[in-house]
Amino acid sequence: MADTGLAAKVAAAFPNKVLESYTLHGNETVVIRRDDAREVFQTLRDDPAFAFNMLIDLTAVDFLGREPRFEVVYHLYSLSLNHRLRVKIRVPEDDATVPSVSSLWKGANWLEREVWDMFGIRFTHHPDLRRILMYEEFRGHPLRKDYPVNKRQPLVEERDPIANPWDKK
Repeated sequence: MADTGLAAKVAAAFPNKVLESYTLHGNETVVIRRDDAREVFQTLRDDPAFAFNMLIDLTAVDFLGREPRFEVVYHLYSLSLNHRLRVKIRVPEDDATVPSVSSLWKGANWLEREVWDMFGIRFTHHPDLRRILMYEEFRGHPLRKDYPVNKRQPLVEERDPIANPWDKK
């Protein structure tokens, strides 16, 4: 993948909102402020110059020992313009929240739930933020680098999902 100048174009469109932009191994990346996320993502989706109508993936990275500790990473794709962009938001451990983009891209609903479940990063204004991979009584977030892998989880009674659904205790 060649450098298309897309990261620089995004940085120019948001001069005070993009903290840094770079291209590495053909992947164009911008880092934005958490407070500007909603506005930036709305523009990236709706502006015909960008037209990012597809959220390919949303995940997080834990940089234990660094501050801010987390990065939430969005992979966007434009079907009409055939270009990709990686957008990162740095998130501190003591306030691990990010605005939800599930109202912009419906696929973000489950992806944000997965990041919440595995990393403990909350998505504000998410319509249904609850565990998606681990059971409700699970304690902790297993993809955090300081998660104790030898930790025993509380035992829960076996349930018949038809007679006793998980969401109705």
